[in-house]
Amino acid sequence: MADAAETDYTLNNPDTLTKYNTASRISSKVLETVTGWCVEGEKILSICERGDKLLGEEVGKVYKGKKISKGETAPDKENEKKKLVSGISHPTTVSPSSFVTPYTPLVSDPADAATVLKPGEVVKIQLGAQIDGFGTIVCDTIVIPSEKSEGGQVSGREADLLLATYYANELLLRLMIPHGLLASGSEEEKKKAASEKPITQSRMTLLLEKVVKSYDCNLVESTTSWLFDRNEIEGKKKIVLAPTEGSKGEGVPEVGEVWGVEMGVSLGSGKVKTLENRPTLHRRTTITYGLKRPSSRAILSEIVKKFGTFPFSLRQLDDEKAAKVGVVECVRSNVVRQYEVIADKDGEPVSRLFSTVAITKNGLVRLCAPPAPDLSKYKTDKKITDEEVLKVLEQPVAKSTGAKSKNKKKKKKPTKKAVEEDEDEESSEDED
Repeated sequence: MADAAETDYTLNNPDTLTKYNTASRISSKVLETVTGWCVEGEKILSICERGDKLLGEEVGKVYKGKKISKGETAPDKENEKKKLVSGISHPTTVSPSSFVTPYTPLVSDPADAATVLKPGEVVKIQLGAQIDGFGTIVCDTIVIPSEKSEGGQVSGREADLLLATYYANELLLRLMIPHGLLASGSEEEKKKAASEKPITQSRMTLLLEKVVKSYDCNLVESTTSWLFDRNEIEGKKKIVLAPTEGSKGEGVPEVGEVWGVEMGVSLGSGKVKTLENRPTLHRRTTITYGLKRPSSRAILSEIVKKFGTFPFSLRQLDDEKAAKVGVVECVRSNVVRQYEVIADKDGEPVSRLFSTVAITKNGLVRLCAPPAPDLSKYKTDKKITDEEVLKVLEQPVAKSTGAKSKNKKKKKKPTKKAVEEDEDEESSEDED
C-alpha cells in the first residue's frame, strides 16, 4: 500500500511521459487511417466501428512481451505489468457538418445507422487511446472530397471556416503558456515577464474572437478545454471560451500539467441547440449509488471493467439493446453522464480541433494534435489584420532545444509573414 501511495504519476516521472507519448502515437496513427476512410457515401457507423477496432488492435500491441519501466527492479516491473490497464480514451466519432459534439450512432437505431457522408461536408473526427490511465484525445476537421475540390483545394466559406479554426487554435495554445516561461533578455526582464498576471479567460475569448471574425466566423459558445490527469479528462481546471450564462472557467495552466485543448468555430452565430438524436456517448462519474435494477447494475459493472472513467459508446457494450435500457437508471442516478447531441443553432457548418498538450519548463509540447494543414490549399480573400493577434502568432510555443526542435518549430509556427504570404499567393493565383 505504501509503495502505491508513493507512485509519482506527474510529468516528473519519465514513465508518465512515455505512456502519454505511446498513447499519442496510437491516436495519431488511427486518426490518419480513419481520415482516409471518410469519403462520399461511407456510413458513419461503419467508420466508427472500424476505428474502434483499430484502436483496440493498436493498444493491444503495446508492451506485448516487453518490460514497462526501465528504472525499476525486475519484480516491480512484473507487478507494474500486471497492473497496467490500457484501452480507448475516447471512442471513434464522426460528426456531420452542423454537429458540435462527438457523434457515434448505434446499430439498433436504423435512421442514425444509415447516415452517410456527403461530398463537400465539413466533418469532425475524434478519438483517443490511453495507456495505464494516461489518455490522449485528438480531433480534426476535414471536408469530404467532391468533384469541385481538385487537388484537395478548399474554397469559399469552408476555407474561411478551416482557416479561422486553425489560427484560433494556434493562438489559444500560445495564450495558455505561463507568462515569462519563454521570455528572453536579462534575468531582470525574465522575472518581470514572469511576474505578470496570467491572461484572463475573458481576454482569451476577446482575442480569439478577433481571429475568427477576420474570416466572418464565430466561436462556438462554451468551447471548453480541460486539465487532464491519470484516469481523468475533465479535471479541476478548465478554460471556457465564449461562455454562456452560468458557465465559467476555473484556474490557469501551469508547468507540469497536461491539457485537452478544444477549439470550436461556426459559420453561424456560434449559438447551439440540443438535437433529438439519442445520446450514445457516455462516461462514468465518481458518484456512487445503489442501483435497483439488476440490468442497470450489470451494465455499470461492464462499464467500470471496460472503460473506467473514460468516455464510451453504447455500441461498445456486449449487448447494445440491453445497454440502452440499463443505462437509463445509471444516468438518472448520476453514476453515468450522458453527452447530449449538440449542434449549431442555425444549422451552419462547425469546425473543431482537439489537442492533448503538456506544459513543460521549455514551453508547450503537442503530445497529440491534428496534422498541420497545407494552408496553400485554402482559397480565400480574407486574412488576419489585428497587430496584437499577429504578434502573438509569431511567438514560438516552446524553447529551441536543438536542431531537431528547430526544424519542428519552423514547420509548425504560423507567423505574420506566413499569413501574408499565403494570402498573397492565393490572390495571385486567382488573378491568373
